[in-house]
Amino acid sequence: MKTNRFLTLFIVLALAAVSFSGCVENPAVNPPVTETNLFMGTVVQIKIYDSADEYVFDKAFTMIEEIEGRMSLNLPDSEISQINRAAGENPVHVSEDTYQVIEKAILYGKISEGTFDITIGPLVNLWNIGKENARLPDQSEIDQALLHIDYSKVKLNPDEKTVFLEDEGMMLDLGGIAKGYAADALAEMLEQEGIEHAIINLGGNIYALGQNPNGEKWHIGIQNPEAERSDYIGIASVSNKSVVTSGIYERYFESGGKSYHHILSPFDGYPFENSLSAVSIIAGKSIDADALSTTAFALGLSGGLKLLESYPDVEGIFITRDFKVYTTSGLKNSFEMAAGQFTLAN
Repeated sequence: MKTNRFLTLFIVLALAAVSFSGCVENPAVNPPVTETNLFMGTVVQIKIYDSADEYVFDKAFTMIEEIEGRMSLNLPDSEISQINRAAGENPVHVSEDTYQVIEKAILYGKISEGTFDITIGPLVNLWNIGKENARLPDQSEIDQALLHIDYSKVKLNPDEKTVFLEDEGMMLDLGGIAKGYAADALAEMLEQEGIEHAIINLGGNIYALGQNPNGEKWHIGIQNPEAERSDYIGIASVSNKSVVTSGIYERYFESGGKSYHHILSPFDGYPFENSLSAVSIIAGKSIDADALSTTAFALGLSGGLKLLESYPDVEGIFITRDFKVYTTSGLKNSFEMAAGQFTLAN
């Protein structure tokens, strides 16, 4: 058995005006101030291209730490852990942001008809994909876990800001949406601090704030799912947008000669199987991009494209296992394929 995890995206900071203009009037762009830390089970990196005091980074990492402290499945005192312990017994009062994230997640549960389901926790704990003790569960264990997965049994009280799991065996897992919320919160805070040009990277959940220092869109490289390094299949040009990817290469383990990725189906309890190797979502809000990347991957190429085309401000890039790339219609002028084995199929 072996496990692996890669950051789903990397940043291609192509400051074309500086690179090609050669104009003496064009001042040199200062290199970014970059700070990195570990939160939410991943590497958090913030690059700021404006003047920023150290307290801005301190404020940012404190914010991430506080969000993790409320929403982590792995911290025993988090609000999510409190909700899970009280399953079937009593409602739990939570903070405004935790309530909002759960409320948004339930909305995506309804939109996807249960494909995206934050009560997937029992299955996540059973498989442990991405951890050293990842394993292939017995069918009886999977069947038992499936009995406790149903987002419609998460009851919210908007007046009291409480969350109640109706079934004693239920368990929330915000792993498919919390990083997106955190990226949005960081972007909003940086803007309030006067930052105009920055890249926020939460383990592959990218938020590109503003434009690059030359007034152009940021260029975000979309990871090649077949490569183990920072190799990209194309470049998306974005500003004030989030780019989030879900794929079979992000977290997986191998058992009995078969690979099992981490995107688990709440319907049969196994990793979703379809023609896709990765899906990247581009959206104004990272919380939406986060949830939609999982949902679109789970729905497969046809279903995922259909879903994303119903959102006027959301775009998607679908990579199939036979090295083809499909994009939503709105990416015609903002996505460019790179040279290599992948071909644009639509």
